Amino acid sequence: MNSFWENIMVIATARYSIVILCTLVFLAVFELATTYRNWAEIKRGNTAVAMATGGKIFGIANIFRYSIEQNDTLLQTIGWGIFGFALLLLGYLIFEFLTPAMKVDDEIGQGNNAVGLISMAISVGLSFVIGASII
Repeated sequence: MNSFWENIMVIATARYSIVILCTLVFLAVFELATTYRNWAEIKRGNTAVAMATGGKIFGIANIFRYSIEQNDTLLQTIGWGIFGFALLLLGYLIFEFLTPAMKVDDEIGQGNNAVGLISMAISVGLSFVIGASII
């Protein structure tokens, strides 16, 4: 039975499953952190929300990519993924704080594509920095 858990296809499937599950949980946390409802706005055709959400999804996946690459166990991968997500969420909150002239959440919720694009770029960019810091 031990060789079953060492099979590369089993390991890949486990990692894939964990990343999907964590992504769903992390997106739910982002949903709580924003004033708009991601999937309802995307269904309405709000491109700004779609870009911001897409950036978050890419950011989470990219952090897990580095986490998988640098760690041997699923628990280490999950731990670094959670830590990286926390930093990504912190980056989003800092973005909101550093733009006092506008409320980022409101702008994205109202369909401001420029703010949605910047939000996406911040999530993607920070994910590379966070990922490169994972050991």
